[in-house]
Amino acid sequence: MDAYALLIAATLNAGTVLAIASLGLLINEKAGIVNLGAEGMMLCAAIAGFAAVVHTGSDVAGFVAGIAAGAVMAAIFGVLVIWLNTNQYATGLALSLFGGGFSAFAGISYVQEKMPERPSFAVPGLSDIPFIGSAFFKHHPMVYLTVLFALALIWFLYRTRAGLILRSVGESPESAHALGYPVRGIRLMAVVAGGALCGLAGAYISVVYTPLWVEGMVAGKGWIALALTTFATWRPARVLLGAYLFGGVTMLQFHLQGIGVEVPSQFLTMLPYLATIVVLALISRNPRWIRINMPASIGKPFYPGS
Repeated sequence: MDAYALLIAATLNAGTVLAIASLGLLINEKAGIVNLGAEGMMLCAAIAGFAAVVHTGSDVAGFVAGIAAGAVMAAIFGVLVIWLNTNQYATGLALSLFGGGFSAFAGISYVQEKMPERPSFAVPGLSDIPFIGSAFFKHHPMVYLTVLFALALIWFLYRTRAGLILRSVGESPESAHALGYPVRGIRLMAVVAGGALCGLAGAYISVVYTPLWVEGMVAGKGWIALALTTFATWRPARVLLGAYLFGGVTMLQFHLQGIGVEVPSQFLTMLPYLATIVVLALISRNPRWIRINMPASIGKPFYPGS
C-alpha cells in the first residue's frame, strides 16, 4: 500500500509541472497565440529559479525569478509576433532553441551547486491519515495552489467580462477590434501571463520536483504541455486531469522498476511521449470535436485596419 501511496504522490508532483505550464499555454491560445517556446522558457526559468534559491535560500525568491524569466522571454516573443508580425511557429521554435542554449551556458557554474536543506510540508491532521495522508497531504503548497488556480481560471474565462473579452480576441480579433478592444495589447498580456506560468513551472522543476540543476532537465515537458492543451480541447479542468494522467505515466516507469518488472528502461522512459502521440492520434479522429472547442483564430496574425 505504501508503494501505491508514493506513486500517487509522485503523480501529483509530476502532474503539477505539466498543469502549470499547460494552463499558461491555454491562456495564450485562448487569445489566439501559439507559443512553441515553452521548453526554452521553462529551461531558462529553471536555472533562474535554482540560482535564486542557491543565493537566497528562499523558495519564493526562486519562484519569482522563474516567473520573471518566463515573462520576459514571453514579452519578447509577444512583441515579435504581435507587433512585428513574425511567424508564430518559427519564432516560438527559435525561442525554444535559444532557451536551451542560453540555460546551458548560464547554468555551467551551477551544475555542482546544492540548495539549502529543503523544508518538509504536510497538512496538519490530514497528513497523518494512513495511505491518504501520504498520497495527498504531504506536498509542496504549489501543488494545491495549482488546483486552485485551475478553478480560478475556469471562473475567469467563463464567468467574467475580462474572460469573455479574452476569448473573443481568440475567436474573432476583427470583431473585438471593431468594438474598440485593444486586441494587440490583450494578446500581449495573455502571452506574458502564459510565459510567467511556464516560468513558474520551470522553477518548480529545479526548486521542488528535482532540486538541482542539470542541462536540459526539463526533458520535453514543455512539448508535452503544448500537446496537453490540444488533448484537453482548451478546457482548464481537462488540462488539470490530463496533466495528472501524463504525470502518472511518467512516474509509472519508476514504480515498475521498483517492483521488479523486467522491462527495458528505454521503453519505460519513452512511455510519456508514446502516451502523448497515442492520445493526440485518438482525438484527431474526431476533427469536428476539436474545431468546436478550438479558438477560431488560433495561430492567425491580426493586422489592425486591414
